[in-house]
Amino acid sequence: MWSSSFLASPKLTLLPSSSSSSSSPAHPKIQTLLCFTQNPSSTVGINVSKRHLNISILTLLFNGGFLLDKAKSISESGDHLQRYTDSKDGFTLLVPSSWIKVEKAGANVLFEEPEKLSNNIGVVVSPVRIKSLQDFGSPQFVADKLINAEKRKESTKEAGVVSVGERSGQGHVYEFEYKIDSTRGGIKRVFSAAFVSSKKLYLLNVVHSDNPENPLDYSTRLLLEQVLHSFDALLLT
Repeated sequence: MWSSSFLASPKLTLLPSSSSSSSSPAHPKIQTLLCFTQNPSSTVGINVSKRHLNISILTLLFNGGFLLDKAKSISESGDHLQRYTDSKDGFTLLVPSSWIKVEKAGANVLFEEPEKLSNNIGVVVSPVRIKSLQDFGSPQFVADKLINAEKRKESTKEAGVVSVGERSGQGHVYEFEYKIDSTRGGIKRVFSAAFVSSKKLYLLNVVHSDNPENPLDYSTRLLLEQVLHSFDALLLT
């Protein structure tokens, strides 16, 4: 579950950095850049500036089996995905049909799993000063800042990036996956995506429990990855 400090975080000021990456090929598949250690949690905070990116957005991995197992993941999970579109803020994504939309301060939209409310999917939209995340830095640069911010939290026992990637959508999307072991909620798997469109930063946070006694199962993981990869800006007409 997202912490109130993350959901109530102030508007972001995202400025360019000399660390920006070169543009990647316009290819819909994820370019996996790195696999690290592990670590989970449920929430993150974001504070981006020219000198410092203190970002608690969240994550990704484009699993090769994802494309082959879309139908299988839906049937095994007993759930199916439906399209959610926010025409006002200009984004769209898929969400599990059984998850409930709830109101939460600071979140543009938040969906919770009925049986376990700490499993959730949320989007935050904030104004920025750049046209693309590439103007700020590479996916790895953002991931390093993200995980360092998590490790500085008093509640974090352990944190580590699992995967870093990027893909092309209506804009350029960075995706991350990481795990956090926290005194608040135990071990969490976090999938996150971020992109900039029309001078707005869009952040998707997909959080799911991943404790050893009840680990994230294969079919649920694939379902959540579909949510992750569906997040995009609306096509301007």
